[in-house]
Amino acid sequence: MYGQSRWIRLVFENPTGGQCARHLDRGVLDTSLELGKSFLLNNQKPEGNFNYEYDWRARSLSADDNQVRQAGAAWGLALIYQDTPSVDVESAVIKALDFFDRHSVVSPNGTRCIAYPNSPLGTTGTVALVALANIEYLRVPHAHQDRQATKRRENALSQYLAYLVAAINPDGLWYGDYDATDCRPHGAHSPYSDGEALLALAKAARYLGYRDRIPLVVKAAHAGYRLNVQRALAEHPDSDVTKGYYQWSSMAFFEIATSGWASTEHFGDHVMELSDWMIDVHHTLWRGRNTGYAYEGLIHAYELARRRGDKEHQAKLACTIDIGLEYLLEWQVGGPLANRFARRVSHDHRLAVGGIQNLPHGPGLRIDVTQHQMHAILLARRYVYREGAAPWP
Repeated sequence: MYGQSRWIRLVFENPTGGQCARHLDRGVLDTSLELGKSFLLNNQKPEGNFNYEYDWRARSLSADDNQVRQAGAAWGLALIYQDTPSVDVESAVIKALDFFDRHSVVSPNGTRCIAYPNSPLGTTGTVALVALANIEYLRVPHAHQDRQATKRRENALSQYLAYLVAAINPDGLWYGDYDATDCRPHGAHSPYSDGEALLALAKAARYLGYRDRIPLVVKAAHAGYRLNVQRALAEHPDSDVTKGYYQWSSMAFFEIATSGWASTEHFGDHVMELSDWMIDVHHTLWRGRNTGYAYEGLIHAYELARRRGDKEHQAKLACTIDIGLEYLLEWQVGGPLANRFARRVSHDHRLAVGGIQNLPHGPGLRIDVTQHQMHAILLARRYVYREGAAPWP
């Protein structure tokens, strides 16, 4: 039975009560991350973007595409590079960033937006994710790289961030779309791009010196919590709006709460509140499709609980992370814990090995599903399964 280990653990363990065994270790996570990295590298096209989806049983590529998920794949590789720099990943990140720079427009007022091929309409989330990819890349010391190349990358990031500032709407959130010919923002806000843009500006302010953006970041964080969490949950306790905002806002609120900026520690309370919602109301451990995205938020909540000495939340989150990631690791094609279906791949099937399925027995391998789960694995290695430290309090 697919996912049998999850059902057994949910029946005989008590994750919400913080009572469970530890099944995962760094060795399994390291292997999974290395395979996922190879999948992303092997599916990068010569132009710099990626194969959007690959059916590993039919050995066929999908004709579909999605500009936001393409940008997310670039960010995923940049996160891997920022965590463990290597020449092959750096080359792939530069190729991806160059692709988006080539397919971009600089408006008369100096904002830069993505003009994705064959897409007259752009989305704010695309710009935010390309900005995030630039941020993670620039966070790595580049003593070996010439200053002129670094300066070009810094200038591009400044222009992408300028678009995100210009695209804030009267509610304090973001217009969801823009005209790809002149970067004029318009359209209703989206909880996804609200969170993506907030995270990009928060990381730029915290790590790359854009401190003049701090008041804007804090104001947007308050607006996002009010509209995408409080109001959305008042309308529906298991809101799709809050689900879309969940991991992005949790990551952004974590950055803000731990930044040392004045009067921002309370954003950590939002991280913990949202983690309880994801576990107890949205029931992430019981979902049938891939939920790797959820662990991007839950792992930040775990680390915040650890720093706060909140043993109850730390234990609850540790159990959820261990059970949830063990289950999702079964969906990695050729992975260390692959289920019977995902083990059927040939070891030399380069476009398939390391990819993450969206269903336990679904052969479609989409770049965003792999990217989210690899980021969750990376975070789990960094915060939960740290070398020499047991994750359970």
